[in-house]
Amino acid sequence: MTFKKQKFSTNKDVEFFSVLRERVGLYFESAKLSRHGNWNMVVKTIVMFLLYFTPYFLLLFGNITHPVLFVLLWIIMGFGTAGIGLSVMHDANHGAYSSKKWINKYLGYSMNLVGANAELWKLQHNKLHHTYTNIDGGDDDINTPMILRFSPHRKRYWIHRYQYLYAWFFYGISTMSWFTSKDFIRLYRYRRMGLIKSRKEFRKIFTQLILWKLFYYGYILVLPLILIPVPAWLILLSFVSMHFTMGLILSLIFQTAHVMPACEYPVADEHGVIENNWAIHEMMTTTNYSPSSRIFTWFIGGLNFQVEHHLFPSICHVHYKRISKIVAATAKEFDVPYNSQKNFLIAVWNHAKMLYKLGRLETAPARS
Repeated sequence: MTFKKQKFSTNKDVEFFSVLRERVGLYFESAKLSRHGNWNMVVKTIVMFLLYFTPYFLLLFGNITHPVLFVLLWIIMGFGTAGIGLSVMHDANHGAYSSKKWINKYLGYSMNLVGANAELWKLQHNKLHHTYTNIDGGDDDINTPMILRFSPHRKRYWIHRYQYLYAWFFYGISTMSWFTSKDFIRLYRYRRMGLIKSRKEFRKIFTQLILWKLFYYGYILVLPLILIPVPAWLILLSFVSMHFTMGLILSLIFQTAHVMPACEYPVADEHGVIENNWAIHEMMTTTNYSPSSRIFTWFIGGLNFQVEHHLFPSICHVHYKRISKIVAATAKEFDVPYNSQKNFLIAVWNHAKMLYKLGRLETAPARS
């Protein structure tokens, strides 16, 4: 099966993004700033890697055997892994971390280091999610297992009535599924969709998957089982705790940006054309949250400014807060929606409300 691309309107509300790009460009030019990272990114990178590897080496060589402290260190590693993903890998694989391609390339591999795969992520996230946000069949972020329903255009089952109660558990185990089986499932599916063009490219990614997975599970599980003098069940429980922490953080950060009451789920017409141009589409399918929280913004790599990230993914997240003022003002001027939640807790609450709604809504309401 070859992936059927959908097209966006090219003659509707095009002035908005043209003006916005010009204004954002003038901001960087007048401030004499690079669109890429700065010394803050370097500091953050060091902190996130220390947050992950310091507990790991303490566990491996620190003779820490108290069960509570033992599990707590693994949970801290979960925060560190999420931090690497949100604040380092994400910018690098968008080409936004540095103006030097080799720096982006090797920091992008930090994703492989913590269990996933950078090449598949770029197909899933950069190519599909960023292009076809909230479009059923295009956006892989809403292509969920049967147990969850993230789009009103997906088939509804009776169990979805309760997803607002149980979704959080599946968020917690999401990275364990991702790092073990989902990468392989995506590899074969993207090949069928035509996103992986050749057998050579397929074999290359498949080989990388095998080798990186062996390396990851070797150092994260096999070495602790060999070197740490605690029962195997405690190591396995701690490993699950680390992944549950990471999975819950990552899922909440991304799902509260798109699976929200304010976000829309556009459908292409009979010619495969989406009603709006791409930029307006992103404004209608994306939500910000906690725009005033500096600490929260710092930890999650500015992804609470999802609107700015989707419009300008090649700009490093350290600039999102400032350019958000330009985006909001331009959106107001052109009467374009600019969705934003006051804080993260409100965003999570509204996400839960959307899960509740999707669990009961049979089909999408008609749009004019």
